[in-house]
Amino acid sequence: MKLSREKRKRHTSMESDDGGQQVVPFQLQFDRPLPSQIKIAEWNPEKDLLAMVSEDSKVMLHRFNWQRLWTISPGKSVTSICWRPDGKALAVGLEEGTVLLHDVENGKLLRSLKFHTAAVVCLNWEEDLQSQKNGCDNNLSFEDRTPHFLPPAPRAPRMPGLVSGDAGFTDDGQDSFVEFSNSSHRRFNILCSGDRDGTLLFSIFGIFPIGKINIHLCKIPYMVEDRQTRCKLLNSSIAKVALSKDLCHLTVTCYGELVEDETELGDEQMVGHNMHGLHCLMLDTSIFQKRKNELHQVAQQASNIEELNEVVRASLSVMHKQWSDAMSTFHEKFNSLSNLIVGHGLDSSPQEEFLSLLGGARTSPPVHQFLVNSLGESGTKRLSKVVCGAGKELQLVVLNHLQPAAEIIAFRMGELRGLSRWRARYRGIGLDETLIDSAMEKAGMFLVQVDRFMRVLSSVVQLFSNFFSWLLKCIKLLMSEASDQPPIYNSELVIVFLKFLYDQDPVKQLLEASEADHCIEIDLETTQRIKELIQFGGFSDAKYLQRTLAKEFLQLELSFKEAVGMPFSTISKKIVCEDLLPLSPLTSALPSHVPISVSYYEDTSSIISSGESERNLLIDYISFQIPDESLDIGNCIVILRGLMNAPGSRSRGENSLEAILLCIPDGYYCVDLSLYKESQIVLLLNERRDASESSGDACLMILQATELAFSHISRSSRLNDWEVLQLKDSVVRLEMANEKARSIPHSVVSPLAVSASRGVACVFAAKKRAIVYILDEDEEEEASDAE
Repeated sequence: MKLSREKRKRHTSMESDDGGQQVVPFQLQFDRPLPSQIKIAEWNPEKDLLAMVSEDSKVMLHRFNWQRLWTISPGKSVTSICWRPDGKALAVGLEEGTVLLHDVENGKLLRSLKFHTAAVVCLNWEEDLQSQKNGCDNNLSFEDRTPHFLPPAPRAPRMPGLVSGDAGFTDDGQDSFVEFSNSSHRRFNILCSGDRDGTLLFSIFGIFPIGKINIHLCKIPYMVEDRQTRCKLLNSSIAKVALSKDLCHLTVTCYGELVEDETELGDEQMVGHNMHGLHCLMLDTSIFQKRKNELHQVAQQASNIEELNEVVRASLSVMHKQWSDAMSTFHEKFNSLSNLIVGHGLDSSPQEEFLSLLGGARTSPPVHQFLVNSLGESGTKRLSKVVCGAGKELQLVVLNHLQPAAEIIAFRMGELRGLSRWRARYRGIGLDETLIDSAMEKAGMFLVQVDRFMRVLSSVVQLFSNFFSWLLKCIKLLMSEASDQPPIYNSELVIVFLKFLYDQDPVKQLLEASEADHCIEIDLETTQRIKELIQFGGFSDAKYLQRTLAKEFLQLELSFKEAVGMPFSTISKKIVCEDLLPLSPLTSALPSHVPISVSYYEDTSSIISSGESERNLLIDYISFQIPDESLDIGNCIVILRGLMNAPGSRSRGENSLEAILLCIPDGYYCVDLSLYKESQIVLLLNERRDASESSGDACLMILQATELAFSHISRSSRLNDWEVLQLKDSVVRLEMANEKARSIPHSVVSPLAVSASRGVACVFAAKKRAIVYILDEDEEEEASDAE
């Protein structure tokens, strides 16, 4: 990343008015044209990669040298993106509420998750800070025992007739999927996604939903004139979310109208009708840190079960298609026999005609015509290959995919049952022992149904094979052809086939989803034996043999969802709003773009004890531009810090919240801003131009927040007060000559993409250009220059 001294001087010097050289900050790495304008951009946290979303919703990944790695088109409008903390997966939020997870190596789709019903407008993926430092989670002594007892989890089978890539995965994509599933479970991380309707959803590993809250329904605590009350946000829309690095707090900036909750007022008048504007909510998510070990273990087992459920579902789908296609070919061919029987004026069925032929009676004209002319020896062999081949393919799918998945599901369900019985630790996160026991029983029943299906399938394939062997011998006899090796068949099995299988399909019945409610008849003796087995610890549900394989899998899914739904609802209730700060009023209903940035940094000067270990205190920074004509303060930026540590400070008389109001240099306005590293903020400014001028210059500026004179903000005791007004008389004016800034010879647009780990910034010119600057100066070279 660091350039040589000569190259650095070449990039960082420019001609002054007197012909001399003046050094400007931020090396210009390159200036490249773009095929279309960019609306979203974010640097990879671990690699020199930049993900961008164009105005036509194409997602592109570029290296630092601007080499394009891949481009994907989700087909829907992209509204947000976010990197997984290890940089190996990219989350993409769509207009219709879906979150897509893509592999960083090749852009292959790893997961498609439909957690929202409205546009996903913001994403934030965080990993526990302590885990990042240690390189692993300090979980309780927990080891995934599944690999010790069972083979690796199977992949979903391919749909027949599809070439590589048609199913949405290539072989490489399948490998990426497996790698993602394994690596996503190594460290505990949370993906927070917010939609346009105000719903926030939390997902462990980005795939296992563990909590949800809607800011419209939040009852926000607020002190009004020495009394505790609760407020609500009406018509609110989320702008940005940021989860703290210790996972204990979530900062939410949103637009909406703040009012006092009617249920808190009684007969009093509602106040705060005019509190429409930009607000900041602080949610208490400490449950993720307090119960990190328990949630990690439950999520690891449950998310693996969900993956295996997808394997089972895909297996059943593939098996159903393969068998249905084979049976369609069989019935299409043999339906012509029914037409021939009717055409010859006979009042009989094909089964009766075949039984008559089997018994040695004279061959009827329609049967003779069908066997000799319509079907023939070659047709019989082809049909036998199609049907019996499909049966063997189904057996392979069961042995290689369905049965291993069912066995691992049962094993992992048993692991969850063991956890649920540790009531002191796992009842608090909603892991219900009764529900897990029920799901465990359903997993065992499904294994029994898989075994029964294999026996039924083997019997059906044998009967079909025997029937076709008999037909081949009949055709040879009718055609008076000698055969050195006549096909071997069993007459009794032919009779069984004609009576019970010719016009029935027990295999399809077990696989058909639409027939999931069909009950299989069980004799009274078997039913009585099953009931007796209950006394010896057998399945408590004595009717499981009456269900089909599809119905049993549906029962398993519903039971599992009910079991994992309890932790979801339990954790959701423990995510509460603990504070609110009104930031700025808005004159319009919803602004098109207000530059906002939220981040958390460690305060190395303060150390707090956390159990047996010590960690640095986190400080939250919230920066935003005050919308024009708001608070009679124009062209200003506010930086707030300490809101995370401020909840309850109003009632305790403490002053932990600090802020500063910065006035943009004359002749410029803020396009976007971003917090950068510890206590630094990067501003992207455009030069104000007359309407007659088509374009102007821009400026990239970086400020050191620790050098700014922050003022304490006293929390107001009135609901309809904007605390930022306290800063109105202490505005700090920024001067271009006094700040670390660089002129950009283009008019720029948002977004501003800044990488704290790589020390670079990418800005996008209005004329479809990407300009990358290196923000970090080489300290060693600066020291050498000083000497």
